[in-house]
Amino acid sequence: MAVYTHVPAEEIDAFLTRYDAGRLVSAKGIAEGVENSNYLLETTGAYGDSGSGNHRYILTLYEKRVDEADLPFFMDLLDHLSARGCLVPRFIADREGRRLQQLSGRPACLIEFLTGISVTEPTPAQARAAGVALGELHKAAQGFAGQRRNALDKQGWHMLAAKCGEDLDLIEPGLAARIAAELAYLDAHWPADLPHSVIHADLFPDNVLMLGDEVTGLIDFYFSCTDIRAYDLAVTHSAWVFSNDGATWFGDRAAALGAGYRQAHGLTDAERAAFPTLCRGAALRFLLTRAYDWINTPADALVTRKDPLAYLRRLDFYASADAAELLGA
Repeated sequence: MAVYTHVPAEEIDAFLTRYDAGRLVSAKGIAEGVENSNYLLETTGAYGDSGSGNHRYILTLYEKRVDEADLPFFMDLLDHLSARGCLVPRFIADREGRRLQQLSGRPACLIEFLTGISVTEPTPAQARAAGVALGELHKAAQGFAGQRRNALDKQGWHMLAAKCGEDLDLIEPGLAARIAAELAYLDAHWPADLPHSVIHADLFPDNVLMLGDEVTGLIDFYFSCTDIRAYDLAVTHSAWVFSNDGATWFGDRAAALGAGYRQAHGLTDAERAAFPTLCRGAALRFLLTRAYDWINTPADALVTRKDPLAYLRRLDFYASADAAELLGA
């Protein structure tokens, strides 16, 4: 179970007394996620609600990968998106108006619980719904004044590659040279004049809650930042239109994802032309972060390491694809 900080139930119950959320009924560690410690709480009350019955919340304790100084950006962004109709989980304030707390020596927040499940093998209809949801998110983000640099931009990719060094070849012979060549390509071809906005930057299927073919929530905004808007679609594309191992490409999912995004937001001609390059950048970003974790995570760690080569296969596919093939039209 990917919970780094174990909090006794008595401490969680005492924590809840700061809120209008009732008493603790149960607390269960959530196995998904590698950045923070998350608990699903069931309580006897609901924030802002006088109704009866038990209610659910997410308790998040922020571990070392999330900078506490970034939390106000995430909180303000989700408030902004929620106020404009996006199905995102808001941070809940206590009776004194505080959203950020301390619990077990960690920054901690109580967060709205959204219903739905994360799909593991999306259908084209579900991919289309995800594209619509991403387009609606980008529309809702317009006017948001907050700014946050993308720490995993091109500069970040170079830094990760340098930290991995020749250990990359322990994952796959020749991987270090392959990544160096890709970095050189992207340095030369990365678009400089596309529209920027706040982006999610990590909209994998496990960060989209669904009931059937309907999106019921977008979660886990802890990589959100200001960057090229269409890069967000490329990240989503890389996560939704391949098998988990990256060996199989699903053109019907890709066409549906692109159609859904165009329906909700639209793509400019320049964004469309640059899309293969943006997809190569997205694939390299996850190849590098997975490679770094693969090299630096002990085999007996709580977190299961994710295969970097699944994103090398995606990168190889993107290197020979054009926009029409990737977007379906």
